[in-house]
Amino acid sequence: MATAIGTGTLPQPSAGGTPSVGTIDLAIPRVRSGSYFPSWLLERRRRAEQALISVVATCYLLGVSTRRVEKLAESMGVTQLSKSQVSEMAKHLDERVAEFRNRPLDQGPYTFVWVDALTQKVREGGRVVNVHCLVAIGVNNEGQREVLGLDVATREDGAGWLAFLRSLVARGLGGVQLVVSDAHAGLVDAIGATLPGACWQRCRTHYARNLLSQVPKSAQPWVATLLRTVFEQPDAKAVRQQMATVIAALDERFPKAAEHLEHAREDLLAFAAFPRTVWKSIWSNNPQERLNKEIRRRTDVVGIFPDRSSVIRLIGAVLAEQSDEWA
Repeated sequence: MATAIGTGTLPQPSAGGTPSVGTIDLAIPRVRSGSYFPSWLLERRRRAEQALISVVATCYLLGVSTRRVEKLAESMGVTQLSKSQVSEMAKHLDERVAEFRNRPLDQGPYTFVWVDALTQKVREGGRVVNVHCLVAIGVNNEGQREVLGLDVATREDGAGWLAFLRSLVARGLGGVQLVVSDAHAGLVDAIGATLPGACWQRCRTHYARNLLSQVPKSAQPWVATLLRTVFEQPDAKAVRQQMATVIAALDERFPKAAEHLEHAREDLLAFAAFPRTVWKSIWSNNPQERLNKEIRRRTDVVGIFPDRSSVIRLIGAVLAEQSDEWA
């Protein structure tokens, strides 16, 4: 007896060949032993797609499926997966993600490192809770970006960042001169404790939002333009002179905002100690934000993860793919 468990799209022909016939339904026969599970159709998906299927299937098995998840699975060509198939898929993915997360960081020195945290929802103890995915990327000795690590922490605090950075150092992270991030709690102290000699660049994009919250809405365009002039200067000396000018101008109208900027001055200008050719890459967390956007595109489909291992499986697969593309 045959049961249709998936659909597939025939490969595109070479130039001048027969046109593609599109998507077809496949009837997969059940047998007493073994399986006719179409590995050529499903298992050859990219890692992140395999991980997404695995997470959706795990939701089914743990009883947290919804009509939306069911429609999602069908849209990916999966209308039925057995527990054994899910188990094998998850085992394969987990092994590859673990290998990626634990590999030696032997392409140093990693002069520049960007770190960020993403919040994901997970079911634990009968409740839905937030966990924080800590992600680090760096530039290796060949000038290429590389995903350095991924971890999941209950809280985004100093202890979480300290443990994460220590794990990267234990795997070989070294030669770091600058860490770029938002103003995460405890991160600066963790950098000092684990990466001696490295300084911290506060993301200018995130900081601009913080500064604008210190002035009336009507004045925000003026303040934003004023702050941007600091980053338009031709050299480090001019950058520091313009920062002083901006703080003085703010002090005349908005003393609270001027004090706020004065306090953040050194953290915002850490980039100026490096060659001007790399300023645009290191004065903000934008490279990390682009990666985060791709991660969220995959995780938003799931919504609430069934457990932490599913979070690591999917995000780890996405990061492994991205690191491969950079390499």
